[in-house]
Amino acid sequence: MNAFKNALRQLDGAAIIAATDQSILATLERPERIVEVNVPLTLDSGEKKIYTGYRVQHSNARGPYKGGLRFHQQVDINEVKALALWMTMKCAVVNIPMGGSKGGITVNPKKLSRAELERLTRAFTRAMKDVFGPDRDVPAPDVNTNAEVMSWIMDEYSQLNGKNEPAVVTGKPLALGGSKGRDTATADGGFMVLEEVAKKLKLKPKQTSVVVQGFGNAGYHIAKLAHQAGYRVIGLSDSRGGIVDLRDKGMDPDNVMTRKKEYGMIGDMYCIGSVCDGTNYKAIANEKLLEVKCDILIPAALENQLTEKNAGKVKAKVVLEIANGPTTPEADEKLARKKVLVVPDILANAGGVTVSYFEWVQNRQGLAWSAQKVRRALEPIMKAAFNEVWERRGRYQTTMRKAAFILALERLSEAIRARA
Repeated sequence: MNAFKNALRQLDGAAIIAATDQSILATLERPERIVEVNVPLTLDSGEKKIYTGYRVQHSNARGPYKGGLRFHQQVDINEVKALALWMTMKCAVVNIPMGGSKGGITVNPKKLSRAELERLTRAFTRAMKDVFGPDRDVPAPDVNTNAEVMSWIMDEYSQLNGKNEPAVVTGKPLALGGSKGRDTATADGGFMVLEEVAKKLKLKPKQTSVVVQGFGNAGYHIAKLAHQAGYRVIGLSDSRGGIVDLRDKGMDPDNVMTRKKEYGMIGDMYCIGSVCDGTNYKAIANEKLLEVKCDILIPAALENQLTEKNAGKVKAKVVLEIANGPTTPEADEKLARKKVLVVPDILANAGGVTVSYFEWVQNRQGLAWSAQKVRRALEPIMKAAFNEVWERRGRYQTTMRKAAFILALERLSEAIRARA
């Protein structure tokens, strides 16, 4: 599946409805820049290897490029181009002054020691010294990267420039200028959108069932927030399988996380310590979890989970995309025909990049916001974005995804014209 072709179909479909100027559309249909570099590394053994590093910069019409860095041995450049395009759209939907980018290194980081990984990261930063920058391109963590990797990039970039440059990356440790609330921002923003959906559809939490596919940081936290708010979380899964509540009463994600930490998985049956409940919870495969009857389905794992093959089996009323690109265009069409409301990733998971923007702002101003201030700043942005997308959905009689792209295209068109 070519993720970039899927992203272009989404873009072009919205552009037709919004009658976007063809010259602007042509500008947005391809990245502004693709950078590829050789990254030398001396292994602990003394052997020398060359890795490939890259950065796809899609658009900076509305501000500096912004996007994650992934370290993975099977990098798909089309997927990275798609993610950079989606980031451009995402920043425009929530109306923050940044553009979209994505990149990383083709490497299996699990085969490197911590020292090797640090040397590789610093060598990559040196190769990208004229690409990255607080006013040019601001990376963030992604697949197989974390706050520590960001701290190495920040430190190396600062040394190269002879001054402290915390705003060159986001997702840093708090001690180096990271933002409070960043670790839960994607889930926080997604839950704020979920609450707005519930208002529009008049859903009452105690009568609303939720299934979450993916139990990483974002999946766990949004499941926890939903549970705390009274929603019935009846299905959860990680990469090794999942569980579904046969009673339809709901489960506590914190207890499930205890199971995951103790046993490395949440499938087979639900356990706390040595006490297992094989009666009320049933093991279920990841792909089958997507077909469980529920009110709200939250894909929070990988791309391309809802496809032409399984979209017809989805029994949810709402799909809230916390993962990037979990629904293919063919699945989108099927779900629309079934009257399933799909809340797209460029809206639903935009809390992460929004709080990354807050981190960048704090670094530029020499400030450190409280977690409460971060949340207070995030909530009106997510609610406003949802309601602006909802309004365009009604105005154009279209899907939420196309409405979100239309909103992004409006803002990008305005910026591109203003620069002409």
